[in-house]
Amino acid sequence: MYSTSTDLKQKIREIQDFPGPGVLFRDITPLLRDADGFRSAIEGMAGMVEDLEFDLIAGPESRGFIIGCPLAIVMGKGFIPVRKDGKLPFKTRRAEYELEYGRAVVEMHTDAIMPGQRVLLVDDLLATGGTARAICGLVEESGGTVAGLAFLIELSGLNGRAALEGHDVRTLLKY
Repeated sequence: MYSTSTDLKQKIREIQDFPGPGVLFRDITPLLRDADGFRSAIEGMAGMVEDLEFDLIAGPESRGFIIGCPLAIVMGKGFIPVRKDGKLPFKTRRAEYELEYGRAVVEMHTDAIMPGQRVLLVDDLLATGGTARAICGLVEESGGTVAGLAFLIELSGLNGRAALEGHDVRTLLKY
């Protein structure tokens, strides 16, 4: 079992110039294929947020699903999928936002969160904070409260925390 962030970091591959020139992509697929490493990452994230009170976990497509679903199971919570534009079959709320290398839209079902519910937002990576900020807006528009945000990885140099000021942001690994 992996017990330190250094051990987990050894399972994250760096890919230069993906998805575009000048971007250093942190690829979590080697970590995901390592059962002990993946389990350790999920357990580490569960431990990192165990003091927070929340009803649901929300995660964006696609790596937020990969991290958020097992975390929801471990913590005994429901999961809300936040999808790219046009992928959900029911009525949706939508938010458009800036990425570090473009623009995007995320959507969530209008009935995903009941007023007063507390939601933990989970994703694999905190970069500029645009995706997370957009999802926080969707949670709040639904009448929910953002209980906190949990990320497997934070790219500290991109200052994503600043975009999430006022929210409890927690990360397992920092680069």
